[in-house]
Amino acid sequence: MGLANLIRTGRWSPPKKAIQVVRPLARARFDAAQTSDDSRHWANADALSANAALTPEVRRIIRNRARYERANNAYVHGICITKSNDLIGTGPRIQLNTGSVEADRAIGRAFFDWSWSIRLADKLRTSTEARVLDGEAFALFFTNPRLDPRGVQLDLRLIEADQVASPAYDYQQTISPDGSLVDGVELDRHGNVIAYHVLTSHPGSNFLIGINEYDTIVAENMLHWFRPTRPGQHRGLSELTPCLRLTANMRRYTEAVIRAAEIAADLAAFVHSNSPAAQVDEVDAFAAIEIEKGTLTTLPEGWDISQLKAEQPTNTHQAFTRTILSEIARGVNLPYYKAAFDASSYNYSSARLDGQLHEQNVRVERDELERAWLDRIFREWLDEALLVPGMIPAGLPPADAVAAAGEPGVIAAESYKPTAEMADEAERGLAWRREFNRGGTEIGVARARDIANGRPLSLDTVKRMASYFARHEVDKQGEGWSPGEDGYPSAGRIAWALWGGDPGRTFANSITEEANA
Repeated sequence: MGLANLIRTGRWSPPKKAIQVVRPLARARFDAAQTSDDSRHWANADALSANAALTPEVRRIIRNRARYERANNAYVHGICITKSNDLIGTGPRIQLNTGSVEADRAIGRAFFDWSWSIRLADKLRTSTEARVLDGEAFALFFTNPRLDPRGVQLDLRLIEADQVASPAYDYQQTISPDGSLVDGVELDRHGNVIAYHVLTSHPGSNFLIGINEYDTIVAENMLHWFRPTRPGQHRGLSELTPCLRLTANMRRYTEAVIRAAEIAADLAAFVHSNSPAAQVDEVDAFAAIEIEKGTLTTLPEGWDISQLKAEQPTNTHQAFTRTILSEIARGVNLPYYKAAFDASSYNYSSARLDGQLHEQNVRVERDELERAWLDRIFREWLDEALLVPGMIPAGLPPADAVAAAGEPGVIAAESYKPTAEMADEAERGLAWRREFNRGGTEIGVARARDIANGRPLSLDTVKRMASYFARHEVDKQGEGWSPGEDGYPSAGRIAWALWGGDPGRTFANSITEEANA
């Protein structure tokens, strides 16, 4: 049948045009993006850039309030001291590996003597508190003629954040039109910091001389330490920013409780009458009656006396203080017992777990400090020390290699990295203990895990290791100490391995002797 017949008989029809079904786009719904009545909670949210949001005025207000709380709130005062002490300890130490033990010790001793003379540890602790309160810390390299002229005269001058500013521009203008200046920080077209503007006089000093004048300090001579929380941020914000309202509320609540208790204590009692009004003698309202201590007195017919009860402080005061302080501690990255300086509500395992989490945070902050300040300080010191005859031993690699010889360079707060031989012994001890189920204590197991994982050991820990080895040297005389003896490995041999074995004893004794010297 031809096509014409098919069309005529209706048995064929042209193909229908394909119909494209357009489905509506799936749109996710977020409660936080709705414009309901409770959206007033986010009324102050903005879309400003990091530098535009942190205007000089905003940072100034927050700095001043943080410093006020530091001076008037005992908890904030203690938090700042705790954070600086935990991070810096007694100051930085150098761990070098130039290939010469004598050279490593000579350089380490020279650096320690210099850091002692300029009070480097004190300045680092002050800088840590400045970063907590101001959000950033500045220091300037300079030559101090008061230092021993026969040694390194390099020194650090700490500068408050208020003094790093650009007075030539409007105070509210954070970023220059071409984006090359951010309130005292000069940038090149690639975003690298090339210089800082340092006011010749502090804006809050008693003598405002040259308040609109500043010195331009090249970036190589300035240290700037802050933690940016947004891309493109070039000035720091106080770590106490989310806590300031909480600290203020805590003080206000405490003062209100004290006022309530004082009022209740001052108004010891009041006199009232239960008689009908017609039978009550005329008495002036709120008339005061003095009662001598240690006496009994009578009241007129129909009168009674009631003593006020002091309702403050209640049990809710302690709960309120703990809740607020816990939130503050979270905001400054401290466990509660560190912020409160009170571990009475902890058991040992809880305190240890919180302490381990805190130690992780401290290690991260030390890494920041090493990269931002300590590595640069050591390199600047080394450049100066090479010019002092006899300070740096001869025959060492180039200065850049010496500066990079440490792992990880300059280590804060007297921490010492275990050797590979110690790690092998610790792993052997852990394996023996799992196999034979004897030897060592939980403390020894914890020490072995730290050594096997290469975790830096504090000076106190190293001294405890030296004491352990001295006490247990006699265990080597017991049966089962050496391979081939009955009972090998003995419990004493396993415990010895958990503490790093003979390499650990050599390591601990060497560091302890140097520290004692």
